[in-house]
Amino acid sequence: MPYNILIMPIDPLPSKPAPQKKMAFLFIDGFALMSASAAIEPLRAANHLAGRELYQWDYVSRQGGLVTASCGACFDTIPLAKAKRDYDTFFVIAGGNPMTLNDAPLFAELRRLSAHGAKLGGISGGAVVLAKAGVMQNRRFTVHWEHFDDLQANSPDLLMERRLYVIDRDRSTCAGGIAPLDMMHAIIRSSHGDDLARAVSDWFIHTGVREAEDPQRHSESSIQRDIDGMPLSALVQATYELMETHLADPLTLRQLAAITSTSERQLQRRFSQETGGGVMKAYMNLRLQKADELIRRTKLPFLEIALTTGFTNQAHFSKTYRQHFNASPSEQRRSRL
Repeated sequence: MPYNILIMPIDPLPSKPAPQKKMAFLFIDGFALMSASAAIEPLRAANHLAGRELYQWDYVSRQGGLVTASCGACFDTIPLAKAKRDYDTFFVIAGGNPMTLNDAPLFAELRRLSAHGAKLGGISGGAVVLAKAGVMQNRRFTVHWEHFDDLQANSPDLLMERRLYVIDRDRSTCAGGIAPLDMMHAIIRSSHGDDLARAVSDWFIHTGVREAEDPQRHSESSIQRDIDGMPLSALVQATYELMETHLADPLTLRQLAAITSTSERQLQRRFSQETGGGVMKAYMNLRLQKADELIRRTKLPFLEIALTTGFTNQAHFSKTYRQHFNASPSEQRRSRL
């Protein structure tokens, strides 16, 4: 029998919709077409399903003209020097072995963009390019597992994590492959809510949207479970994902409920049932666990750690940390030297 596909209309956008986002995708020769498509197509689908242009984007390269993917497909691009300067996010997409890339003019331009407050993104090897340009200091990020060990060996102070994607303030990075689908789901959801993000995922029959902390390889697989040993519900998993991607800029309970299309009361009830605790307590625990990890494995100043985990000042961070771990950040760091 033939399949009958029913496209349900999504809820209308809020009366004061978010402004249009402008993106740039900078291609490095030899980039992976799958990674590029997985990043760009969700934006096109969001525009289509919303009935208006939520996202606009340009294709860019260092020299302009045709840039070739590893499979031989080409994108026609504008030169980086002629690209606009008002992009909301500037994504770098690279494949092959980005560790061998040494493009001083490109690195200088990325540093200039960073200095002017641009949001930067790295897809697959693109995050390696950003790191080599020197614009990933004090930012959590991820890269494709193939490049992880080499980059960490060359730059041990970088805050790298083995995740599908990481969104840390003005940096958005993912591991490549189809991971951009998961990252774009999170980006669309943060700006336009869970209904549109789910509609985009359904459009691509991407019903198994993965969490940021999901492993990059099957051999590293794990499933979050509730207090009874059962997998967490989609609502609680989605809330945890929002928390994980907003450690440095914590969301309020109201924002968490709005983005996941539920009420504050319902979210609190489900969290209590499945985890035995409250939403914001779980959120604080995640932030403190990340702070503790950074204290243990980096030499970052405590103020930087405080800002990276969503505290506005070091005094508040130190007080909260001590209450949780029964030791100050400096005592904890000394004990692990």
